[in-house]
Amino acid sequence: MAPAAGCGRWDGALLAQHLGDISKHQIWRVLRRYEIALARRRSWCISTDLGFAQKAADIVGLCLQPPENAVVLSVDEKPHIQALERAQGCLKLPNGKGADGVQPRIHAPWHYHPFAALDVATGLVRGGHNRRRRRVEFLHFMNRTVAADPGQQTHVILDNLNTHKPKHDRWLARHPNVHFHFTPTHASWLNQIEVWFSILSSKALAGTSFTAPWQVRDQIDAFIAAYNQDAQPFEWTKQVVFSQHPRPRYANLRD
Repeated sequence: MAPAAGCGRWDGALLAQHLGDISKHQIWRVLRRYEIALARRRSWCISTDLGFAQKAADIVGLCLQPPENAVVLSVDEKPHIQALERAQGCLKLPNGKGADGVQPRIHAPWHYHPFAALDVATGLVRGGHNRRRRRVEFLHFMNRTVAADPGQQTHVILDNLNTHKPKHDRWLARHPNVHFHFTPTHASWLNQIEVWFSILSSKALAGTSFTAPWQVRDQIDAFIAAYNQDAQPFEWTKQVVFSQHPRPRYANLRD
């Protein structure tokens, strides 16, 4: 049911007004009982890949039962990291109270694209730094990554970025011991490196202040060095994954 005219969504007061004989307080009590948040909005991306089951099973198999005497790497890049200088200080509010905070300020029109490879078996991370993320930067990082395990069978989990999968991959033909495994379209959540990038953002980049590009690089390098000292592999528990479409109504969630 659409909300009242001119409103974007329902809230307790609107529901009470629409129903007429129920107070907004009773509306909120019922919503809390069934854990329904009218203001909450979540986003999702549904994979329409016809080969979802086969591709997902391939990646899950690599994580749960990696090939013997082979290296399994989860590889990706984190795009568009900006060097931000944050002015820290305090403000006096109209009510007389004080508030500490930061004011983000872009130091320069500059973006940074760190590359990373996560060893699925050990949890160790290998990093790379680039000002751009073209095919040439990706291959440069892959050359360094593969050189760390010379002659060893290497399985690489990647998303479907065009720099990862050209029509005629001459680099892959020159490296017969390297095998690329691509996630289904719109299913990069199957790539474990995304979990590590989330950790990097929250623990090393959030709230920090940079005045030069090299400071971002040093911060990431320092975090990788500290992270690898106590690195542990992520525990993959899901043996079967599938593409699930959202339910259109709250009542359908009981099925």
